[in-house]
Amino acid sequence: MLVVVGGLAGSGPAAATGGATGTAAATDGGGGAATVGPAAGSATAGDACVVDPALPKRQFRAMWISSVVNIDWPSAGSRTAPDRVAAQQAEYRGWLDLAQRLHHNAVVVQVRPTADAFWPSPYEPWSEYLTGVRGQDPGWDPLAFLVAESHRRNLEFHAWFNPYRISMPAPGGAGPDLGQLAPDHPARQHPEWTFAYPPAGVAGSRLYYDPGVPQVREFVQTAMLDAVRRYDLDGVHFDDYFYPYPSGTWPVPDDATFAAYHRGFTDRAAWRRDNIDLLIQEMGGRIKAVKPWVKFGVSPFGIWRNASVDPAGSDTTGSQSYDIISADTRTWVKREWIDYIVPQLYWYIGQYPAADYARLVPWWAQTVRGTRVQLYIGQADYKSGDPAYGTYWMNPQELSDHLTLNRSYPEVLGNVHFSAVQVRADRLGATSRYAAAHYSRPALVPTMAHLPAKPLLRPALTRAERTADGVRLRWRQPADGKGPLGAATSYAVYRFDGSGPVDGCDRADAAHLVGTVRAAPGQPQSWVDGSAEPGRTYTYQVTALDRSWNESAASPARVVR
Repeated sequence: MLVVVGGLAGSGPAAATGGATGTAAATDGGGGAATVGPAAGSATAGDACVVDPALPKRQFRAMWISSVVNIDWPSAGSRTAPDRVAAQQAEYRGWLDLAQRLHHNAVVVQVRPTADAFWPSPYEPWSEYLTGVRGQDPGWDPLAFLVAESHRRNLEFHAWFNPYRISMPAPGGAGPDLGQLAPDHPARQHPEWTFAYPPAGVAGSRLYYDPGVPQVREFVQTAMLDAVRRYDLDGVHFDDYFYPYPSGTWPVPDDATFAAYHRGFTDRAAWRRDNIDLLIQEMGGRIKAVKPWVKFGVSPFGIWRNASVDPAGSDTTGSQSYDIISADTRTWVKREWIDYIVPQLYWYIGQYPAADYARLVPWWAQTVRGTRVQLYIGQADYKSGDPAYGTYWMNPQELSDHLTLNRSYPEVLGNVHFSAVQVRADRLGATSRYAAAHYSRPALVPTMAHLPAKPLLRPALTRAERTADGVRLRWRQPADGKGPLGAATSYAVYRFDGSGPVDGCDRADAAHLVGTVRAAPGQPQSWVDGSAEPGRTYTYQVTALDRSWNESAASPARVVR
């Protein structure tokens, strides 16, 4: 099926392709055509472009790289390598290699898994997952490396933080024992900020910061904002851990906290939700006050509420984040406290009535509709090919079918896959299938119209010449970041067969997008197209992208014969 994109018109105030939905929104309800725009650098206003929905120009693509209990990175083995730092750096480069092969454009990396830090934090101890010892200095700054290496590949870096979790269960983790934490851990200095859940002595017991304590809410935000201030993060990312998931019938032990800090609430469930609401609202505001361009996203449990208990809920019967972990995710979207949401829709198509993927995607699409919050879907790569999750997950096509279904909802602007080791495992060839069907070309990150932006001039493509290893392009960015103009953070490179004329419709999907390149500010840009075939004639264009992926008009074309 081909889709018509209309209203292509110039480069706009920020030279952006589209607004919050971008060109990735050029999908329809499954049968007809949809019209969106504008897109940068077209021929004439009002033109309609035929695009391939399998090749969206804009789509957020990432995988979660988990550090807790050394799930993905760094591996447990790397902690005892002869050269631990070199081993961990090589491992991370390997994950970025995988991201590039799959045409991802972002990574979501866990840098504060258990009230600790992957950077030299003045607030919290070094993470045990770097060295195997809680609080031990690893001898380097992992977060600085993670950000720099990701940006070198032109991948957005979303720093993943867990707000309240302090420990993992014993014997591997500290469990409920404050004395097992690093000696200088804030939780040891302020035991009144913490609780164990389930209680000590019960399997799975671990420590949490108490979300109802005002000093906790202030402290965890400040600890996380330290990374925002000091590192060039593209996003701040929370997952689904807020109040702990229920363990049996054990109650969360916050009687004293509720008595001391109830703020006039008489309904404890409503008070708990308000505690988490305050965290989300305040954290979003503080991020934007420090760096207005940094995105704030949350990846919650995939069901907000069931329609049987709330008419605004979904046609599901599963657990509800609103009730079990006090996460009122729908409110966060409607009040636009976050920039993007990644519901973890870890169920198969047809898993009805509990949680049918095919019913939850439209519910989330409707939830974000009319807001500026972008919707990406969390995908359960870890279930694919694992018989423990049932026969549906033994279908190698299941995940690819998820991404096909997403195309019917223009609000769905991307996917995040859990987790990196499962993506790499490619059980049943499921990763290879969805990558071939849906990620065959690069894609730009969707723009967010509410983030700050300045106009970008079109690049000057000064040279295109054949070399032994392909075609080398050279260009420069005029007036880069000077005066009222924006600075280029990266560039998109387009290649067309032959030497005929090119217009904006030729760049409306990713059919001709061959890659993106990180900017080298103040220097001439150079890039080699290693996939160019000898003896073929090509036409090249380059566009500039700011840090929010707003796109300039295209450079004049260069032909290589």
